[in-house]
Amino acid sequence: MAITVNTNVASLTAQHSLNKATTKMNTAMERMSTGLKINSSKDDAAGLAVSRKLDYKTSSLSVAQSNAQMGASMLDTMEGVMGVVNDNLNRIRDLTEQAANGTYGSDAMKAMATEINSRLAEITRTANSTEFNGKNLINGSITDPIQLQVGITGGTESQITLEASLFQNCQAQAGLGLSDVSTSWSDTDARTFLTSVDAAIASVTDATTAIGGKQAAITSAIDAANVMQTNLTSSSSLIKDADIAAESSNYIKQQILQQTSATLLATANQSPSIALNLV
Repeated sequence: MAITVNTNVASLTAQHSLNKATTKMNTAMERMSTGLKINSSKDDAAGLAVSRKLDYKTSSLSVAQSNAQMGASMLDTMEGVMGVVNDNLNRIRDLTEQAANGTYGSDAMKAMATEINSRLAEITRTANSTEFNGKNLINGSITDPIQLQVGITGGTESQITLEASLFQNCQAQAGLGLSDVSTSWSDTDARTFLTSVDAAIASVTDATTAIGGKQAAITSAIDAANVMQTNLTSSSSLIKDADIAAESSNYIKQQILQQTSATLLATANQSPSIALNLV
C-alpha cells in the first residue's frame, strides 16, 4: 500500500466508522430515554403512519366506551326511578284491592282514596323531575330515538338505538291512564280501578324489561370495545415501543465500536508521519 501525505485513506475509514458508531449509539440512547423505537418519521416512516392510525383508533375506542357507559348510566337512572314508580303502583293496587272488598265505611274508603291520589301525584311528580344531562326520561318528552355511539365508525354498526318507546311516559294521568279516585268511591269503583292499575303495572314492567335488554347490549358493546382497544394498543406497541434490553445491548456495542474507532483514528492520523523517515 502506498504511503501518502495528502490523502490518508485509513484515517477516512476510521472517521467513517467513528461517525457511524456515534450515530447509532446516539440513536440507541434516544430510544432508551424516550422508550420509543420511532421518534421521528426518518426512523420508520411507514411504521409511524401505521402507529398513528392505531393510536387514534384506540383513543376513539376509549371515548366509545365512555359513551356506552354514559348510556348505561342513563338507563340505570330510568330503571331505578321506574322501580320507585312500580312501588307506588303496587301500594295503590293493595289499597284498591282492599277497597274492593265492600266491608269498609265511607271514612275508610275516603282515607284509602286520599292515599291513592297522593301516590298518583307523587308518580307524576317523579316522572316530571327525572332527568339525565338535561333530558327528561320518563314524562313522554322524548319522542325521537337516541343513538348511542359505541363504536368508532359513522355507520349503524357503531350505534345502539334507544327507541323512543323505551322512554315510558310514567305520568299517572297522561302516561299510565290512572285518574284520581273520587273520595266517595264504592267497592264497585275499586274493582273497576283494579283493571287500570294492572295495566299501568304491566306497562312499567314491560318498559323495565326493555331497558334490561338495552343494558345487556351496552355491556356487550363495552366489552367488545375494550378487547379491540387492548389488541390495537398491543399492535401499536410492537411498532413504536423500544425494546430496552436490545437497545441497551446495542448501545454498549456501539460505544465499544466508537472507542475502538477513536483509537484507530488516532493511529491512522500518525501514519503519514512515516513519510518523514523516508526523507
